[in-house]
Amino acid sequence: MKIQNNISYKKLFYLLLHPNVKNTPKFSPPFNSTELFRLYFFAIDSKAQNFSIPLKIIPMIQPFYRLFVPKETNLKDEVLSGLTVALALVPEAVAFSIIAGVSPLVGLYTAFIIGLVTSIMGGRPGMISGATGAIAVIIVALVINHGIEYLFAAAILMGLIQILVGVLKLGKLIRLVPHPVIFGFVNGLAIIIFMSQFSQFKFINTSRIEEWISGNNLYIMLGLVVLTMVIIKFLPKLTKAVPSSLVAILVISSIVIFGGLNTKTVGDIASIKGGLPQFHLPLVPFNLETLMIILPYSAIMAGVGLIESLLSLTLIDEITETRGHGNKECIAQGVGNIATGFFGGMGGCAMLGQSLINVNAGGRTRISSSVAAIVLLLFILFFSEYIEMIPMAALVGLMFMVAIGTFEWASLKVFGKVPVPDLIVMVLVTGITVVLHNLALAVLIGVIVSSLVYSWENSKRIRARKRVDENGIKHYEMYGPLFFASATTFSEKFDPINDPSEIIIDFKESRIVDHSGIEAIHKVTERYHKLGKTVYIKHLSSSSRVLLEKADKIINVNYTDDDPSYILVMD
Repeated sequence: MKIQNNISYKKLFYLLLHPNVKNTPKFSPPFNSTELFRLYFFAIDSKAQNFSIPLKIIPMIQPFYRLFVPKETNLKDEVLSGLTVALALVPEAVAFSIIAGVSPLVGLYTAFIIGLVTSIMGGRPGMISGATGAIAVIIVALVINHGIEYLFAAAILMGLIQILVGVLKLGKLIRLVPHPVIFGFVNGLAIIIFMSQFSQFKFINTSRIEEWISGNNLYIMLGLVVLTMVIIKFLPKLTKAVPSSLVAILVISSIVIFGGLNTKTVGDIASIKGGLPQFHLPLVPFNLETLMIILPYSAIMAGVGLIESLLSLTLIDEITETRGHGNKECIAQGVGNIATGFFGGMGGCAMLGQSLINVNAGGRTRISSSVAAIVLLLFILFFSEYIEMIPMAALVGLMFMVAIGTFEWASLKVFGKVPVPDLIVMVLVTGITVVLHNLALAVLIGVIVSSLVYSWENSKRIRARKRVDENGIKHYEMYGPLFFASATTFSEKFDPINDPSEIIIDFKESRIVDHSGIEAIHKVTERYHKLGKTVYIKHLSSSSRVLLEKADKIINVNYTDDDPSYILVMD
């Protein structure tokens, strides 16, 4: 597009808003919101020079604009999905605050602050962060034993640890998590989301004892929950103009309010009325003793938060068929948690359930997650009385659908079709997640068990083909990796007493992986040396040769003269 120099504002906007004028975008009025945004920023893409001062500023806005509004963005879907997520965040933030033993506003402020920070800086556009149950379970002991001020300090230290992980680019370690572990994590999280909704079917009686809802109240709530799920499930088959989850919340709320139904609402859980979060330095002694108190909690919070965030990022990547940036997300989570600590928050991380709500409602960019955070703050400041009127049945139905959509139903079809160890790992991770509600521990145990299974299976792959050539030299042609798990099996392949005076160990189809492999070779050569026999090593890969050369003070190796130089494919 070419725009004449010194063009006036009126002329510029005339060119932009009249599609019949030459060299303007070919949009036909009436314009929707997306087209209006693109029309306004059409000038950004021009190479015109010598604009008046204000117009020169426009290219400076371009990176920020493109960060939030990529091409082909549907602004309507982004805004509406953000609104839906904000509604779903309220009861979750309140519930997790109660678990942690802090005021509901602490959880709400956390959801707003970390949600806004990660929406701007995060490595996965469209992913939602906030206060989570995994973090709440960890910090409850800290709050009880030391008070909420130590919680704020722990959140700040948690953020610093997460930033360090991102700077060191350790986010890529999430690639080491096997698929059975991810399946177990997702299924366990889905079950937790589903089961956690049952608490909404309880109430506190006059004796301050928790009881299950019964009678007409139960039937009304169940009916509203089912209706919510039906709307969410079948409305997209009729129209996708508006997120079905938002329509469900509005319809159920209208039925309850205008029908005068007596059912549990958000206001029955807690009031969400509040002001802007205020900057606050944690009132704790700045000394080593304080560090020793908060460090264990901060380290666990950081680990749990990053594991949950990076796994959520991986799953959203698969759903959207795009790729997020793990290390960038680590840094964003860290900055967000530091901010929550300074503004009265409890620390948080990515929320898979809310992220799925956002993605399923059409949210794909930073707009939706930013809208969710900002709207949540508006709820706290101006619209709390209306949000408190929303029936919990609508939100329970929404979360039930999220749980059903989160569960990897395909994983049930693999029983009998995949190796038994993988099934055991999947079930183990799911069980630990559901029983202990400790996602980090479940993933850690799953990775350890998977690693042990992998090592065990590879240890059985070491084998040797034996032959004696015309010169009377015995050849051991090795196959498979030589490492700590296969070292014993490797040693058992040799027969020093009955072998000839010279043998050759051929590693053309094998590889030395670690120090245990070097020790195994050392022990074998020693057994032959004591009998006055010579061992030669042949066809070492470059990496295996480097390992042996570094260990030359421990082991002396004879290489054959015809040993060629080559690199195995696995290197």
